[in-house]
Amino acid sequence: MLSLLPAPLLGLLVGTLLVLSILMASVVILLMSPLKLLSLIFPVISPRVRRAIAAVQEAWTSTNSLIFKLLPDLTWDVRGLQNLHRDRWYFVVSNHQCWMDILTAFHVLNRRIPPLKIFIKQDLLYVPVIGLAVYTLDYPFMKRFSRELIAKKPHLRGKDLETTRRACEKYKGYPVSVMSYLEGTRATPAKMAACETPYQQLLPPKSAGAAFVLNALGSQMDTVLDLTIAYPGGVPSFWDFCCGRVRRIVVDVTLREIPAHFCQGSFENNPAFRAEFTQWTQQLWAQKDELLLTWRRVND
Repeated sequence: MLSLLPAPLLGLLVGTLLVLSILMASVVILLMSPLKLLSLIFPVISPRVRRAIAAVQEAWTSTNSLIFKLLPDLTWDVRGLQNLHRDRWYFVVSNHQCWMDILTAFHVLNRRIPPLKIFIKQDLLYVPVIGLAVYTLDYPFMKRFSRELIAKKPHLRGKDLETTRRACEKYKGYPVSVMSYLEGTRATPAKMAACETPYQQLLPPKSAGAAFVLNALGSQMDTVLDLTIAYPGGVPSFWDFCCGRVRRIVVDVTLREIPAHFCQGSFENNPAFRAEFTQWTQQLWAQKDELLLTWRRVND
């Protein structure tokens, strides 16, 4: 029936439902925030409060998945979901092309691993309702400083990475999936040309943040869950997706072992470790780039 709707009407329906879904989940989590404050006073209830709040996130993702089914021609081509567990720590990395990447990651991994914790720009903290909701969910916040600001105020150098370390300390007590986009921003043709990336489909990975996450969580974080996401019909906008213009989304999920010493070394102070870790992330990105190129050749 919905396949008969004009694309703008379908987009309005699906887009409205997705916006209502995140607002409703945010309000529920907001109402639960006093429980989180109470758990700080009475730590014995903390695990139950944390699980209850996480269940709201998973319910929100499941609701989105139901909304996606309204798109009549959308096919999910997902590979590699075997051997995932909800009681393990995962460092989730992914290429980043558009806002749909976030919804895609949540949809594919929901209830297969511990609920995702995505690094959020600190500016989002000030968005009404949603800001407090992601704070209640214990999402790690990042405050990035521009090169120009650091040049004027050298004492800010390294502050963003110290924020990463502090944000991840809280996850040592229970399994989590910490997700990071190593490229730091969405890969667009203009950005790729500006930085002279060595990859054909990706921006260069930023190794420092990943190193600090692993260092903060120690040996508990022993597995990288590597997501590679592609849109064979072209990178869509959120509106394109809601209008049903996306026919197929391809996702590869690959588990990669993290060398044990990567969780103890100092990226800041040990040049040899820094070089080894950077080479490791670059190799990971080279494999991802080759996979994306293979998919593109198949679909051309």
